[in-house]
Amino acid sequence: MSARLPVSGSFPTVRPRRLRQSPAVRDLARETDVLPRHLVLPAFVREGLSAPAPIGSMPGVVQHSVDSLRRAAVEAAEAGISGIMLFGVPAVRDAVGSGADDPEGILNVATAAVAAEVGDALVVQTDLCLDEFTDHGHCGVLDANGAVDNDATLERYVSMGLAQARAGSGLLGLSGMMDGQVGAVREALDAEGFTDTLILGYAAKYASAFYGPFREAVDSQLHGDRRTYQLDPGNRREGVREALIDEAEGADVVMVKPAMAFLDVLREVRDAVTVPVWAYQVSGEYAMIEAAAANGWIDRRAAVLESLLSIRRAGADVVLTYWATEAAGWIRAQ
Repeated sequence: MSARLPVSGSFPTVRPRRLRQSPAVRDLARETDVLPRHLVLPAFVREGLSAPAPIGSMPGVVQHSVDSLRRAAVEAAEAGISGIMLFGVPAVRDAVGSGADDPEGILNVATAAVAAEVGDALVVQTDLCLDEFTDHGHCGVLDANGAVDNDATLERYVSMGLAQARAGSGLLGLSGMMDGQVGAVREALDAEGFTDTLILGYAAKYASAFYGPFREAVDSQLHGDRRTYQLDPGNRREGVREALIDEAEGADVVMVKPAMAFLDVLREVRDAVTVPVWAYQVSGEYAMIEAAAANGWIDRRAAVLESLLSIRRAGADVVLTYWATEAAGWIRAQ
């Protein structure tokens, strides 16, 4: 016969449920929250578009024209989020990604337009990587054997970083996972007088299966995979090591990507570094929730907000998410 707990007297002396008894008490006791300022909106801008083009695998997300991107940036600023991260999709690609550092290239033109529109209200950010601009889809230039040449790629990143800074980017998102990328770009920015331009080091960026819809969003030309430079998903300590290296090279912020499948890495990176830590809720994470919600299997709004809360709880100071503007509206309306 099982023992019966007393219903009177001093037991139980600890009642955690007291802190859950009402919405007001739960608000007082909440350890982690998500506010609009914790969110950054990734956005795609495609050369040659006159109107937004839907992305089939990412319902609600589009490839923007420059004009529609301006409007989206204004909407994001009005929602109270902190930044917008721009990705360019050029009309023409080549082996070295020439469009990446062309002042008239789509990303740099769009950056200047958005900075002029909302530069005082949002941190205008730019993806610094060659994969959108190369005809082979890799994040760097290739050597004679078809392998990504790390040091030759750094030269392209330096040129690309300076072009983005000149266009008005306030933060460069170094997402290519080349060794030494933060140090090389930081040195070049400082030498050219861009000492206030921030660097976000995609320090722990994993070779993940969750990037699939993004490839459609940027019309990726990738042949093969990126496992020689992105991290093995099985390696937790290596992600922390990469973050420490980026911090030492001068990164102002470090990134863990993807977010939800790597919350353990996010927590350890947050504990290891002193700079802000961001996380990217990537396209596959977005698509899964949208697909489940479209089938009526989950509550869309509740699942979106809970997913963001989990990333914040694991240690992210800021979350890049395609729901940034919409989620900010929900949060402000609460």
